[in-house]
Amino acid sequence: MKIDMKRRIFVLGLSLVAGLVTAALPIRAQETFHSFQVTRTGHGQPMILIPGLLSSGAVWSATVEHFKDRYECHVLTLAGFAGQPAIPAPFLQTVRDDVLRYIAEKKLDHPVIVGHSLGGFLAWWIAATAPDKVGPVVAVDGVPYLAALMNPAATVESSRPLADQMRQMYARLTPEQLAAQSRLSLAAMITDPKNVDTAVAWSAASDPATTGTAMAEMMTTDLRSAVAAIRTPALLIGAADYAKDDAARKQAAATYEAQVAKVPDHQVVMAEHARHFIMLDDPAFLFTAMDRFLVKQP
Repeated sequence: MKIDMKRRIFVLGLSLVAGLVTAALPIRAQETFHSFQVTRTGHGQPMILIPGLLSSGAVWSATVEHFKDRYECHVLTLAGFAGQPAIPAPFLQTVRDDVLRYIAEKKLDHPVIVGHSLGGFLAWWIAATAPDKVGPVVAVDGVPYLAALMNPAATVESSRPLADQMRQMYARLTPEQLAAQSRLSLAAMITDPKNVDTAVAWSAASDPATTGTAMAEMMTTDLRSAVAAIRTPALLIGAADYAKDDAARKQAAATYEAQVAKVPDHQVVMAEHARHFIMLDDPAFLFTAMDRFLVKQP
């Protein structure tokens, strides 16, 4: 049965704007690594939370409130986004390596890795690169290879021309143009229109060239085979508000399942009442899914 999935995923891929909240994070400690700023809140088992493109770590504010009494939450804001200074390319690999360096330097014992959208992609990459250093993985509408969601036949080589075009296009944008373009996409990803202005402000404070570089790198990095190296349990939470009948929901779930089929121990759950920003549209569902998953982990 034909559904509007490709259109929805294409919009997701073009903007990849992370979620937003208006509340401020309670800060316990804050510092800057090379490719991200990190805010540490709470106590307990370590949990690293990675936002998506163009996003402040404030995307995880409600999540931190939910988990801070059980987990020490290390919330990142990536370089080039929401006012953070940009860094040279390669972008994603640098963030991946810096997160692993952060884990080592802070002596974090198998932290839970949580990522949204682009942050979810990074969560898969971090866990596949150092499977013995991380704990459970939670990806919130972030997959190992976005291009294959837009087109199941996509490969790195077939995606390279579009990736190069996007890199060049974003490099020519002003922050104001980036913010305007983001505004056009947010309505398809967030239910509550009151949050759009906050996301637009994050976009306006972001570096357009970094945006294009990160998106191009993600389109030309296929982790679907690499994730077979992950040795910890993994949870993928997909957004399925756009799937309006049983056939569409089954097709959506199968598409997400195909992304993580090679992860030895994985679960896929679908948030049927949430758009891409699940933490905003249906936080109760997100927290319940994460709680049920994490409580089973040693």
